[in-house]
Amino acid sequence: MSNSQDDALVSRLDKLIALLERAVPPAPEPITFDKADGFVWHPSPARVEPVVRINRVDLSLLKGVDRVRDQLLDNTERFARGLPANNVLLWGARGMGKSSLVKAAHAHVNATASGRPPLKLIEIHREDIETLPALMSVVRSSDYRFVLFCDDLSFDGGDASYKSLKAVLEGGIEGRPDNVIFYATSNRRHLLPRDMVENERSTAINPGEAVEEKVSLSDRFGLWLGFHKCSQEEYLTMVEAYARHHALDVDAETMRAEALEWATTRGARSGRVAWQFIQDLAGRLGVPLDQRSG
Repeated sequence: MSNSQDDALVSRLDKLIALLERAVPPAPEPITFDKADGFVWHPSPARVEPVVRINRVDLSLLKGVDRVRDQLLDNTERFARGLPANNVLLWGARGMGKSSLVKAAHAHVNATASGRPPLKLIEIHREDIETLPALMSVVRSSDYRFVLFCDDLSFDGGDASYKSLKAVLEGGIEGRPDNVIFYATSNRRHLLPRDMVENERSTAINPGEAVEEKVSLSDRFGLWLGFHKCSQEEYLTMVEAYARHHALDVDAETMRAEALEWATTRGARSGRVAWQFIQDLAGRLGVPLDQRSG
């Protein structure tokens, strides 16, 4: 083979190698947790997206939930200090601050950390719950401690992903890593609709065992914190706290009357309804609000 043929062959090989190198996807960046205190888990490709400013309300603005607030704070503080703590299920009435409390407790514990590494909060979406074992593998070897958080967790119909959650929380060979705790919010105490449990009871060969299989999911949470509908006075206390925090200049009696009418038109009293009223009131007064306060 002549030198010119050799050169042509080498040139073609170089071009082929260049094409192959461009076709190979770049190596994924290593997952680190130094960029922020809050993250969102994305399973495909596996990564945690840092959240520089977490959408949360100050702990002092959460009214009418004093008992569960103190329990969650105590549990989170013990976990952050490396002491035994429980997985937590926050369940109950809509709009009463379940997810807000988780995020506020995380901020409060970090603000009072006194020199220890910050506690990291990672949100996993309900539809990604089957990838929880993969997320556990990512955080297991980290020096940080993590609260894994799933908002509005529930299961319907033939959804069998609850079995993966059960295994990760307590079972399996590896078990839950020492540096991980799992917090979930739900409108349901047992995470499953009543008709789903009743259907298992009526169709199973052993109804008792079938129901136990479903209900025992909630048993994986050592701490259950119940949120109930608030009273009229608790609702008004929430409204007044928001108004003071945002320095809304309005007559107290007028505001109370309007707040009650607002709740009546919505057929509910809750922290969410209180915040929605405050947004309307501030808009009418021409006062800008930080939308993440609600």
